[in-house]
Amino acid sequence: MAKTSTALAALLVATIGTGALADGELNLYSSRHYDTDERLYSDFEEATGITINRIEGKADELIARMQAEGANSPADVLLTVDTSRLERAKDAGVLQAIDSETLETRVPAYLQDSDNQWFGFSQRSRIIFYDKNDVTAPPQSYADLADPKYKGMVCIRSSSNTYNQTLLASIITHTDEATAKAWAQGVVDNMARKPQGGDTDQMRGIVSGECEIAVANTYYFARSIRTDVKGLSADRDMIGWVFPDQDGSGAHMNLSGGGVAAHAPNRENAIKFMEYLSSDSAQAYFSAGNDEYPAVPGVALSPSIAQLGFFKPDDVNLSDVAKNLPAAQRIFNEVNWE
Repeated sequence: MAKTSTALAALLVATIGTGALADGELNLYSSRHYDTDERLYSDFEEATGITINRIEGKADELIARMQAEGANSPADVLLTVDTSRLERAKDAGVLQAIDSETLETRVPAYLQDSDNQWFGFSQRSRIIFYDKNDVTAPPQSYADLADPKYKGMVCIRSSSNTYNQTLLASIITHTDEATAKAWAQGVVDNMARKPQGGDTDQMRGIVSGECEIAVANTYYFARSIRTDVKGLSADRDMIGWVFPDQDGSGAHMNLSGGGVAAHAPNRENAIKFMEYLSSDSAQAYFSAGNDEYPAVPGVALSPSIAQLGFFKPDDVNLSDVAKNLPAAQRIFNEVNWE
């Protein structure tokens, strides 16, 4: 373990500067609930001497807590999942802009907030799954999901789901509100059942025969490759997948990321931790530990996620997508997407 810590310490110095190694604390508010993230935290602590104090909860609850705490908030960093929640935190005034050459260089520009208040550290692609036994011509684009020929075949989550909100916001960004509304109405018309459950439940719907087509994030399926997922892993071979819009804008990417809290009492440590999350070693943990795609280009993928194959991701600027989130929710309401 000493060798590992020494190697990581050297990497941190190279990545975030010679002033990186210093004792102290970091108060982390996180809505990521993955046991595999423990390695991210312990390695940072061993390499820097900075103790991480964690408060975990749902994203909206943590944001509300930070608002209520105001200038007295102990929070240094907020980690959460999806662009919509990162933007919600920014709009709530609980994040601050930071100046970090490391983050601005390592994290692609389209995965950063335009005001440097949040940065993406890992991604999941929202793709199309289908029953290989029943569907010979699966949808090849998000637009195809609204094609009447798939009426009664589609399983997808509710409109309150942040992944769907960001997907619709990205469609607005690429097209316009009228096109996005027509798409949303078409998907509602094609639903095999009322929206229910999480992403894994959409794929379980294929296994049970409730639907022939499902929309879900890649890491849920990759997890069923790496470990046993009840109701999915045993029948995984019947499920095919499509990375949509490979001849167009590319497959939509959901983001996991974070930002420095507006009143961070340990601001320097917070920035060091954010920079650490962009290091190659931390990026590899995101992939190997939770079947996510690294945000930083060139980092090796875990075997489970690599089995899904290579694809063209949508590199739309997520700051632009975030601006269309309110319109996306309004459209969901207008088409009665439950």
